[in-house]
Amino acid sequence: MSPRRPGPDWPFWLLIGGVTGAYLTLIVAMLAADAAWVAPGDLLHSLRSPEIAFSIRLTLITCSVSALLALIVAVPVGYLLSRTEFPGKALLDGLLDIPIVLPPLVIGLSLLILFRVHIPFTDLRLNDILPWTYTVAGVVLAQFVVGAAFAVRTMRATFDHLPRRPEDVARVLGCSRADAVWRVTLPAARRGMLTATTLAWARAMGEFGPILVFAGATRLRTEVMPTTVFLELSVGNLEPALAVSLLMVALALAILVLVRWLGDGGGSMHDRL
Repeated sequence: MSPRRPGPDWPFWLLIGGVTGAYLTLIVAMLAADAAWVAPGDLLHSLRSPEIAFSIRLTLITCSVSALLALIVAVPVGYLLSRTEFPGKALLDGLLDIPIVLPPLVIGLSLLILFRVHIPFTDLRLNDILPWTYTVAGVVLAQFVVGAAFAVRTMRATFDHLPRRPEDVARVLGCSRADAVWRVTLPAARRGMLTATTLAWARAMGEFGPILVFAGATRLRTEVMPTTVFLELSVGNLEPALAVSLLMVALALAILVLVRWLGDGGGSMHDRL
């Protein structure tokens, strides 16, 4: 019996290309519709309003603070998960993914309840000690909770790709573990650290649910760009909402380009090591 001759490949690639093209067309069509809806003059006028200007400034500040805090947490936690074995590691690994998989509103509600419950054996609530509910600090905390989870994953992947030998050699030459990590491992992980910070910043910029529930959306106080879109839409102001949305799209595209560049550079660095 002669072997069966393979059929042509073009139907397979036609299907793959059709699905890819359809989804890409949807994304481009959404962005094009946003851009075409509002005139450039109206766009600039909306972005100059005091409320929107305040939300842009607060977004840039809070996202930067929360991203730096996320990096401070992600480096040691990522190193711990990558380079050590201990009982309960799988449980810890799963718990760290909770902010990623939980619905955003649940995260905000959980933060709100955490700050309102009484501390055991006292009559104080956590909000009495740290009055962060419905404040700018609350915005940062809500952004940090989710952004840090993404940063931890990035740092763990970074340390997984870095060889252990340079660090071991440094320890043989007399460095303590902390010195070896500081002098050898962290410099080699600098691109991963930048990527983790960038991803945490991007995630913080797009956070809405936790901020709305825990920090509120008070104008000229706790209003950030996602809540600005919500507030403007709630009163029927479509043009300002679109203006802020387009600004967020531009920032997101810039962050994606930066992450891709850092990722390519990181891969080259790992190959050289």
